[in-house]
Amino acid sequence: MSALLAKLGVSLLAILALAGIARLLKLGGDLRIRDEDHARDIADDLVCGFEAVDVALDRAGMGALLRDAQGRQLLIRRHGAAFAGRLLDANVDARLDQDFLTIGTSDRHFGAITLYLGEAAASWAAGLRSLKA
Repeated sequence: MSALLAKLGVSLLAILALAGIARLLKLGGDLRIRDEDHARDIADDLVCGFEAVDVALDRAGMGALLRDAQGRQLLIRRHGAAFAGRLLDANVDARLDQDFLTIGTSDRHFGAITLYLGEAAASWAAGLRSLKA
């Protein structure tokens, strides 16, 4: 019986140690885009040299749309414990529903994301339509 309790104690200590290490490394948690500067930093990390001149943030911080001076548009979304991004092209699929903009790319693995952009949703939807021209 004491051997069983010892195994249980060691297992519990191992679990607590792993949880502590994960906390120290800041693994997991609720990853969100904090503000426009954070979105710009993420964009530069994802596409080297991408300098956004216009940024639209999802109100929940789950994604963002950015445009650079050349007119390229970058979609950022949360992907697990990191962020992923795609430069948008003529194959973009965008649907506007009042203040929400749903965007899909030609990359099936990236998936679609719905961003709550408020009043800015309509102007960003129009910008995405111009990519198809």
